[in-house]
Amino acid sequence: MNVCECIDSVEMGSRTAFSDSNDVSGGGSSSTCCAGTANELVLSPPPDQQTSDFAAFERLSDTLESICFDTSSPPDFDYFADARLVAASGRDIPVHRCILSARSVFFKNLFVNRERDTKFELKEVMKDYAVGYDALVTVLAYIYSGKVRVSPKDVCVCVDDECSHLACRPAVAFMVEVLYASFVFQIYELVTRFQKNLMVILDKATTDDVLMVLSVANMCGTVCESLLVKSVEIVVKSDLDNITLDKALPHHLVKKINESRREVGLLSPESNSFPDKHVKRIHRALESDDVELVRMLLKEEHTNLDDAYALHYAVAYCDSKTTTELLDLAIADVNHRNLRGYTVLHVAAMRKDPKIIVSLLTKGARPSDLTSDGRKALQISKRLTRAIDYYRNTEEGKGTPKDRLCIEILEQAERRDPLLGEAAMSLAMAGDDLRKKLLYLENRGNSLL
Repeated sequence: MNVCECIDSVEMGSRTAFSDSNDVSGGGSSSTCCAGTANELVLSPPPDQQTSDFAAFERLSDTLESICFDTSSPPDFDYFADARLVAASGRDIPVHRCILSARSVFFKNLFVNRERDTKFELKEVMKDYAVGYDALVTVLAYIYSGKVRVSPKDVCVCVDDECSHLACRPAVAFMVEVLYASFVFQIYELVTRFQKNLMVILDKATTDDVLMVLSVANMCGTVCESLLVKSVEIVVKSDLDNITLDKALPHHLVKKINESRREVGLLSPESNSFPDKHVKRIHRALESDDVELVRMLLKEEHTNLDDAYALHYAVAYCDSKTTTELLDLAIADVNHRNLRGYTVLHVAAMRKDPKIIVSLLTKGARPSDLTSDGRKALQISKRLTRAIDYYRNTEEGKGTPKDRLCIEILEQAERRDPLLGEAAMSLAMAGDDLRKKLLYLENRGNSLL
């Protein structure tokens, strides 16, 4: 059972057909009378009526959901929509202001005094974290129907056949996006539900994905306090270094993590002193894309590229051109491991930039090297890639998606480890032709043998 199936089955037996995000429970009559004293008559509807009421709510829920999210519904339904929400990807969703406003205070405030058929760019209200189209539709469908719909096929499944898909990146990312969107839209019962789902799988996720969860849990504040506490506990015991923490988290969380590590004796002298001021100067020069300044700093002989993990840093955080220029200095070990035991190629697989992966391979990076937990760069790349993106047909006139290109390049590299040295010049070129160039050079190499 993958994570999508787990989400669909959690609390299935106990949920009602229609849930109100505003939790309105008073002010109306009820068909069930409860006894207040021993002298009062207890009235309750017969079982047949209860079944009928439940079925009616189910039909209402399904009907409301079908207005926007049932592909079998007539396209004329779009005509009745009076607003459009634009996802981060640019896709827009027709919605109905009266329904969303009744179900969410956020939308009530968003739509007030706004004209009909207005488009709302959600990235303007979701500034801290990008929410994908599929997660957005899941939250909106819940607002309409009161039910968590079955997740779209392959959305929370990666392309690694050996993965259980319970806690790979697509699965975790989908839940995190739903959590954050629910928080922004003030659908707090959905926040609670997905917080519980994340806490169930958190121990099985990679530490980098836990870091992603921690970052979003912090954005959600006290409503995700339980998730925040558990994420911090896992990160404290992890091998995540200070640079990674500083890039992903606000300062107060990094300070809290390091204080906790110090208290339990997990802050080693090496991790505590890295990076020093000389390493930081090199990293700042790389962030400025100033490789010439890096050369000047190296002449001071306070450190070197390997001790500063300069290649790892450039691959993770800098422009691909900077990485190429740094490699061209030919004074760094392309297979050097950082404090976490990752080679530069492992970090490049996490970055998912085909230009950088090609540059490393042509300089002698070994695709067969394993991380401390037994993963190769190819497996890292596969577990970061959604199946729906990998298997989607490429539109005419558009290049191959970067995720798929990275996997194909690494697959080719594993079949030919290492690559021919002459590949450097042609493969380092950017463009949609990277895969074809790699295949061409492999065939050319075979003809020379």
